[in-house]
Amino acid sequence: MKTSLILTFLIALSPTVLGALRQVPAPVATFEGDVREIRVVDHVQNHPGFHRIWQPYIAQWNVGAGGRRHLVVAYGAQLEGKTDMGDIMCVVSRDDGDTWTAPIKIFDHRERQGLLQFGYANAILFKPEGHDVLWCFAMRSPLTPRNSEEGQLVGAYSPDGGFSWIPVELAMHYTGHMIVVAGPMETTIEGKKRYLLPAHRNTLQKDPFGDREHFVLSSSNLLEWRLEAFIPQPASGPKVFLHEGNIAPGDQAGELKIVMRTADYIDDSQTTDPPRAYSSVSRDWGRSWTPAVPEPALHNAKSKGFFGRMADGTHIYVYSDGPQQRDRSWPGFPHGGRTSLRYKIKPTGGEWSEERTFFHAGIKNSYPTLIEVAPREFRAVWDSGTESQARTHIQFGKLIISK
Repeated sequence: MKTSLILTFLIALSPTVLGALRQVPAPVATFEGDVREIRVVDHVQNHPGFHRIWQPYIAQWNVGAGGRRHLVVAYGAQLEGKTDMGDIMCVVSRDDGDTWTAPIKIFDHRERQGLLQFGYANAILFKPEGHDVLWCFAMRSPLTPRNSEEGQLVGAYSPDGGFSWIPVELAMHYTGHMIVVAGPMETTIEGKKRYLLPAHRNTLQKDPFGDREHFVLSSSNLLEWRLEAFIPQPASGPKVFLHEGNIAPGDQAGELKIVMRTADYIDDSQTTDPPRAYSSVSRDWGRSWTPAVPEPALHNAKSKGFFGRMADGTHIYVYSDGPQQRDRSWPGFPHGGRTSLRYKIKPTGGEWSEERTFFHAGIKNSYPTLIEVAPREFRAVWDSGTESQARTHIQFGKLIISK
């Protein structure tokens, strides 16, 4: 009886009070890189029954008095026994990332949809220009498989900067399996506002007649989504598993560019040779795209990178260095890649810079997401771990890009 009363009391506590009870260790004291003011926003130890927390996404709700930014970070908690699905939650900061609330649940695998039960993955935050609503998109998949390759798009919105969430059943005109990682981009097609959402599918994993193709969904209102275009395979040479692309304005006026993670099309345990990101360009605001081509200066070894364009036109690419994931033949530590985060920048009409260090501490790091909050000034999140274990905690930091 006493135990039941204690549990009831804890459940009734606000996220702010619960924040005092959770374990949030200090970030590593010694590291290399240009990111600063690092904070650990959550740790897997706070989530019994889950073995990882992963793939964070950051958004800015507003800027308060004294320039203190109201930030929201959403991320996933992986269920034991699953490779990439579980719950989606978020934390909120009202002081530009100095302190964070306890986790707030957005999508819960325990909640049934009729007789069906789903796992959730790949949180995406998006605040439309001029709207006082913050969206969270994610994937929901049947809870039976180990992974979320059979995902469908799901959405919820928050009217109060991430403290409460209202689920919405989206109207989907694309009904196939899909995987989403990067956020929507606003554009105009035939004089009408459109939001473009990059997505891919990996039906070949379980179906010999399936495929591994990258495509783009579009919506005029964020509620109703349809297939807009496919990213064509390279014009020559072998097919490539194009996935987890980020869309940003391109080099030329009226041009969009997508930069994608890659792997071998047939054997997706292997990288391309050499391990490179691929890109494609649209010159009609997303209606059609050029055949994918390798980006010789952009490393990718089967890990999501971040690609975006700053307000001054400079492009930025943040990525995991090292070999492909789980490559035990690599003599370096820790065998299997996704260790340090590096980045490159490219001015308009220029070339990609030499590699710079984003964050390196001898531990595992992956899946960076950034937002530009002022010219050449970013807020960033990524999932981090230990020397031998990936995705034990979510890290936040600030980055100012030098010329």
